[in-house]
Amino acid sequence: MLKCRTLGLLDVTCGDRPATPSAPKVRQVLALLIARRNELVPIPDIAAELWEGSPPRSATATVQTYIYQLRKLLEGDDPADAGTGPLLTKSSGYLLRLASGECDEEEFDGLSALGRTALRQGDARAAADLLGAALALWTGPPLADVGQGRMLQAHALRLQERRMHTMELRISADLHLGLHRELVGELKELACAHPLHEWFQGGLIIALQRCGRRGEALQVYQRLREVLRDELGLDPSPGLQRIQQRVLTDQVTAADLSLLAG
Repeated sequence: MLKCRTLGLLDVTCGDRPATPSAPKVRQVLALLIARRNELVPIPDIAAELWEGSPPRSATATVQTYIYQLRKLLEGDDPADAGTGPLLTKSSGYLLRLASGECDEEEFDGLSALGRTALRQGDARAAADLLGAALALWTGPPLADVGQGRMLQAHALRLQERRMHTMELRISADLHLGLHRELVGELKELACAHPLHEWFQGGLIIALQRCGRRGEALQVYQRLREVLRDELGLDPSPGLQRIQQRVLTDQVTAADLSLLAG
């Protein structure tokens, strides 16, 4: 069974055998095939990813060499397995077959979807467990040790956005469970790392208020207001302004996160 991990360092195993290529360009080809798993990837797409729109004359032959190296890694050690592995050659490109459970991206998306459904149905405990399990699959930035052309960069950005949204959902579930004190440290770190991210700022404001730290909550709002005006010439969103008003009247709840986009 093949196992592909991309939510951090690229790590591929075939059964108990490591199958991650060491050559940078071969790693990049494999990463692209995983990103577009079960889909035909034309040779020109692979060349564009590897050489940023200016492939050498030998591009097709070089890609074929990389594919040959990948096939040797991904097929079993038994000579009888030759040509029966997950990497298929088609007339215009290549296709990497991955079954359910063989890619951590798919596992992450599945757990995130289940957690989102549980939260929508009001089961915060199940949502927190499922979303936490999804986030636990991450070990760092996606494909952190792989060279990335435009296609892989776009794919990595999409993965990061899905991770951020799943993080928002998990924090929302934890707030609904009354874990505001446990969340303050994490939310402070996220708010510092993403000073313009209103959802994280709003979550921190709510968590601080529910801990009885209204002054600090209002300071977070004021800092964000100043940053938005200085850097973008904007005011906080109407939703965040509403949260600030509810802090002033001591009426804020975890449900107020719904006032923020996310």
